[in-house]
Amino acid sequence: MINIVLFGKPGAGKGTQAEFLKEKYNLTHLSTGDIFRFNIKNNTPLGLEAKTYIDRGDLVPDSLTINMLQDEVDKNPHSAGFLFDGFPRTLAQAAALDAFLNEKAQKITATIALEADDEILVQRLLERGKTSGRIDDQDEEKIRNRYQEYNEKTAPLMNYYQEQHKFYAVNGIGTIAEITERLSNVIENL
Repeated sequence: MINIVLFGKPGAGKGTQAEFLKEKYNLTHLSTGDIFRFNIKNNTPLGLEAKTYIDRGDLVPDSLTINMLQDEVDKNPHSAGFLFDGFPRTLAQAAALDAFLNEKAQKITATIALEADDEILVQRLLERGKTSGRIDDQDEEKIRNRYQEYNEKTAPLMNYYQEQHKFYAVNGIGTIAEITERLSNVIENL
């Protein structure tokens, strides 16, 4: 079983690349954004609570995120592996994910970060916001707030996974095919 954490700032291309990787390696794609949107769209209690944070441009608290994610993992007991997209985002989430996977006799195989310049990513999100309908992609101040939260809370994950020899950085600028090839090279050499 292979379990990959794919992370990077909003707009780095995680969702786009996850679609290719899940097909190529037969992984179950677990996107916290998709899970949140499903719960919000269906007005679940967790979704309504998550929406209050997302609308402000803040990260959803660990407890909500972990509960939603565990439910999704449990729904796929026969998966060949998981592609975690947007989770973990904090050291506490990483520890909770490790503990949860250990209970299932599994572990994170690798963490791959898509890296790109903030200014390029801000423009990507503003463009996406014109067609996606996502409020959090239409306001530059909210986007920059998300990046500040990422830098404060998620960047320390690099050290966490580097210490475990599970961290790989990939250039997230280029064509979709070029980036997919870079990611595949990392996965195939694990």
